[in-house]
Amino acid sequence: MALYLVQHGKSLPKEADPEQGLSPEGFADVRRIAGVAAGYGVKPALIQHSGKKRAVETAEIFAEALLGDKSQTVPIQSIGPLDDVAAVANALEPGHHRMMVGHLPFMERLAGFLAAGSTERVVFKFQNGGIVCLDKTPDSRWWFIKWALMPRID
Repeated sequence: MALYLVQHGKSLPKEADPEQGLSPEGFADVRRIAGVAAGYGVKPALIQHSGKKRAVETAEIFAEALLGDKSQTVPIQSIGPLDDVAAVANALEPGHHRMMVGHLPFMERLAGFLAAGSTERVVFKFQNGGIVCLDKTPDSRWWFIKWALMPRID
């Protein structure tokens, strides 16, 4: 089972867009990372997003690149920036490749909870528009970071 965690692409400031949709740089970064992921054959069965405009736009870009249809995304209520990661972690179903597009600090806290048992332990520093792939062996309680694709190497 692969779990692809994505922090939405860079967004516009509230003054430019009250809903904070993706910026031109955000669109470009997400399209580039989605293209690389498609080239590697990443194919989640499900792409979920927080429902915020920047997460929806990011999810649609990934859905189009990876699944061939940008409408193949679904909103999920429990992955907002400050939502409880334990609730999401406990609901993960084995065997389903899933992508979640959301926000910080939730994504970093979820990765820390799954890989190290702590929401306070940063196990990977996320970047806007990047993917962190976690996996889990069937007989283990803990997840591990399998790979990551980030827009920048800094």
